[in-house]
Amino acid sequence: MTKEPLVLVPGLLCDAHLWQLQVEGLADSADIWICDHTRSDTMAGVAADVLADAPFSNFALAGLSMGGYVALEIMRQAPQRITRLALLDTAATGELPEQTRKRMALIALAQHGKFSDVTDALLPLLIHPVRLGEKALADTIKSMACNVGSDAFVRQENAIMSRPDSLALLAAIACPTLVLCGRQDALTPLARHEEMAAGIKNARLEVIEDCGHLSTLERPAEVNAALRRWLST
Repeated sequence: MTKEPLVLVPGLLCDAHLWQLQVEGLADSADIWICDHTRSDTMAGVAADVLADAPFSNFALAGLSMGGYVALEIMRQAPQRITRLALLDTAATGELPEQTRKRMALIALAQHGKFSDVTDALLPLLIHPVRLGEKALADTIKSMACNVGSDAFVRQENAIMSRPDSLALLAAIACPTLVLCGRQDALTPLARHEEMAAGIKNARLEVIEDCGHLSTLERPAEVNAALRRWLST
């Protein structure tokens, strides 16, 4: 069986571990490459980095959270290279002033030697409340943040703040599209995903129950099943 080329884009303060259970679960059907999204400090630059680095000329593309913002920017820059699109726990809206205020506060922590406080502040927003006591899950999230590091975190936040509103872009997306989120996603709620699914002609909305923002880590079996359906359409 021919494997589908698949590019995965992690979220803010996340690395390849965010997608490890998908790499393992979809190995039989996808040729997977996970991008580096840490080098540029604009969304346009991050997307250009991914397009330049990708080992495939055409590929399916999936992004979670910040990775979804990157995926939408890739659709703006090079839609002809994308065969399928998956937007997980993300949004098409641009940056709001309140979001920028919160990001600047986190950047200030990182720049004043308190980078570890950033993950502590974000953790309750990243996973379902009932899972906050799961040490292995929390340790994975903190380890990814440590791997990304303070300097790259600041670049990522600046890139996120620079992103354009992509709501008008949705109507131009013609490839098969999966829009997926955890029902209890506190950062990008279900309404944002309903908005994207309604705006994209070939979109399918899937909601993962009892799940927060980091769906690939929290509910890997359900996410893998949804991705497998998407890859087979």
